Amino acid sequence: MAQNHKSRIEKHHIEDFIGRSYMSFCVLLLIVAIISMVYFVMSKGISTFVVDKVSVSDFFFGTKWSPEGSNPSFGALPFIAGSFVTTLLAALIASPLSICAALFMTEIVPGWGKKLLQPVIELLSGIPSVVYGFVGLSVIVPFLRNVFPGQGIGVAAGSIVLSVMILPTITSVTVDALSALPQNLKESSFALGATRWQTIARVIIPTTLPAILTGVVLGMARAFGEALAVQMVIGNAPFIPKSLFESASTLTSVITLGMGNTTMGSPQNNSLWSMALVLMLMTFLFVFIVRLLEKRRAI
Repeated sequence: MAQNHKSRIEKHHIEDFIGRSYMSFCVLLLIVAIISMVYFVMSKGISTFVVDKVSVSDFFFGTKWSPEGSNPSFGALPFIAGSFVTTLLAALIASPLSICAALFMTEIVPGWGKKLLQPVIELLSGIPSVVYGFVGLSVIVPFLRNVFPGQGIGVAAGSIVLSVMILPTITSVTVDALSALPQNLKESSFALGATRWQTIARVIIPTTLPAILTGVVLGMARAFGEALAVQMVIGNAPFIPKSLFESASTLTSVITLGMGNTTMGSPQNNSLWSMALVLMLMTFLFVFIVRLLEKRRAI
């Protein structure tokens, strides 16, 4: 009997050792993969400035993109501006809709409202990017062409498509935040004579604001890195747009369009890697902002 007990203990120790070893290997592999990817992108991205001797100010603030010819120019400002403008507009469009949808599902009609909208939100999050692009090209672009001046393609079309794409992200985070709100906060507000709308405006939204902003930042991170859907409707013009209905381009669209047509190590290829480095640094910035908001939420 003692021998069986001893053998069971040894078996548990072996299983525990195997489990810890496997988890440690997975974590180590993940860390190595992330460090390797960051090192690779950074080493390629700085080649534009170290090897090709392109000025940092010319790259980030130059407005002319002409990487071929005897006098090439590598101004990435039109693409950086296009990425920021479309991302901010998409967030401005999607955030009110997402917050209202989340309030509808959790505070207005939490019964059938959540049963009705939750499948729709999950369906939107599972639709491929190319489908969003086709819908934007077939519906949004003709609508903008008929109503507003221009050809329909441009910043407005890209922002509308992106706003629909980030809608599920912001809505899901907001719903989770509203569902986790202590019930006694709302009951205390009602006990003081506040109406439902006063409670929503003065208690629920201010309390969950850090979590809501976290969802908005996550949605912006998704929009900033989106390539295919935006590429299909924005026009891909290497200029800073003067209106919402003019063609523009983003960092992701110029990378996807140009990377396959360049030679590895060429100045044009290196400049595209520099844009990829900008995208990666922006991702780190979004993650940092989310961490700050989470700390504020914890406080």
